[in-house]
Amino acid sequence: MRNLILRFLDFFYPVFKPFLNRKTYYYAACGGANMLLDLVLYFIAYQFIFDKEIVQITTDLAFEPYIAAFLLAFAITFPTGFLLSKYIVWTESNIKGRVQLFRYFLLVLVNLILNYALLKTFVEIFHFYPTISKALTIIIVVTFSYLSQKHFTFKTKKES
Repeated sequence: MRNLILRFLDFFYPVFKPFLNRKTYYYAACGGANMLLDLVLYFIAYQFIFDKEIVQITTDLAFEPYIAAFLLAFAITFPTGFLLSKYIVWTESNIKGRVQLFRYFLLVLVNLILNYALLKTFVEIFHFYPTISKALTIIIVVTFSYLSQKHFTFKTKKES
């Protein structure tokens, strides 16, 4: 699967070569694909699965439909994002896989909090439409995530 994805990405790389180095291109392509998957899943969940209705879990716990849609999409795009990052983008990292996964998990927790806070802010304070709010949130979180993955989660340790 990895080789198939790399061949596919490498086929289109010449178009982007004047603008992006290969690592940034892989990150943008994998992140972009995962972001698109996230946005499509979010839209489908918000519009059709949760039908724009409050999701009642228990008598004391309910989620706004835009938060429920976010959580559903997140459950799918978290593992997809890690696998693409580890096996396609940051392959030169010499940090052990379990450490990468733990760091990725920590980064995802921060991203989860950012997603939640930004969605709540955009929808409830600025009164933006939920799907537009999600798109803006993705842009902010992806930028933060790239820098964090490059310098923390998948960094290359210097040999001593």
